[in-house]
Amino acid sequence: MSRFAIACVLVLALVFSGCGDGGKSTSNAEKMAEGHEGDTPTATEAAREPSIPVVDEEVEYAEVDGEVVTGYFAAPASPDSMLAARGLDPGSAGVPGIVVVHEWWGLNDNIRTAARRLAGEGYRVLAVDLYGDSTAQTPDRAQSLMQQATSDEERLMANLRGAYDYLQSERGASRVAVMGWCFGGGMTFRAVADRPSAFDAAVAYYGTPEAMTDAVLKTLTTPILAHFGRKDQVVPTKQVAAFRSRLDGGDNDVQIHEYDAGHAFANPSGENYNAEAASKAWARTTDFLRAHLYSQSK
Repeated sequence: MSRFAIACVLVLALVFSGCGDGGKSTSNAEKMAEGHEGDTPTATEAAREPSIPVVDEEVEYAEVDGEVVTGYFAAPASPDSMLAARGLDPGSAGVPGIVVVHEWWGLNDNIRTAARRLAGEGYRVLAVDLYGDSTAQTPDRAQSLMQQATSDEERLMANLRGAYDYLQSERGASRVAVMGWCFGGGMTFRAVADRPSAFDAAVAYYGTPEAMTDAVLKTLTTPILAHFGRKDQVVPTKQVAAFRSRLDGGDNDVQIHEYDAGHAFANPSGENYNAEAASKAWARTTDFLRAHLYSQSK
């Protein structure tokens, strides 16, 4: 298993195993830092800029426990021209919005690039900050930030609820999706479980799907697209199979795709980047988002 994959195992363990159990949480955080030794959050040439001009800015999108939260917002520079050129019709919903959830390094330049790329597909994108205006350049710093963030799940959910509300109330997007990778993929499932009918679509890249319990699936109306790697040791195939089994007999709109790749195959700054799998997943993601966030084509 790569250092990055080992780290993500521990990241997801922190997010979904309670994270408040004293020494156990601390031990997992220490192991996570060891697994990330030598890693850097630097994007490579594989990171892609948007296909059309976009505008971007730092925005204040929520207040959590009395503290203002700042995120990164990106949108098409000329939405009317973009819609006409691509034959898209937002109907009465306006240009749709997407809440983007970062990986364990925080809201860094790699996530900003991903947000701009999504904006280039025709969306108002808000990349949230779950780390209190901090990012990590070293595993030790990331360990500290992750341990602090995952110690209060209600605060994380309040952050994501605020992001959803911001895109609706401040940006006029009555259709809103949520999307994330690794830690962010797990948080995507968690956000949907928190509000099973709020989001109009959700895309989770190799996130642990344990939040999708039978109880959640009974009330779930959000369509979900989930990407997993068959060689992933963080979210192994048996866990994906268990997720599929929970869907059996139900009428949930959940699409699961598996790729001949390992964990973090779509992360251009990670050790396991797989261009072929990333390209296929991106195509499926953009088709899925368009189908659920836009009205029928003109």
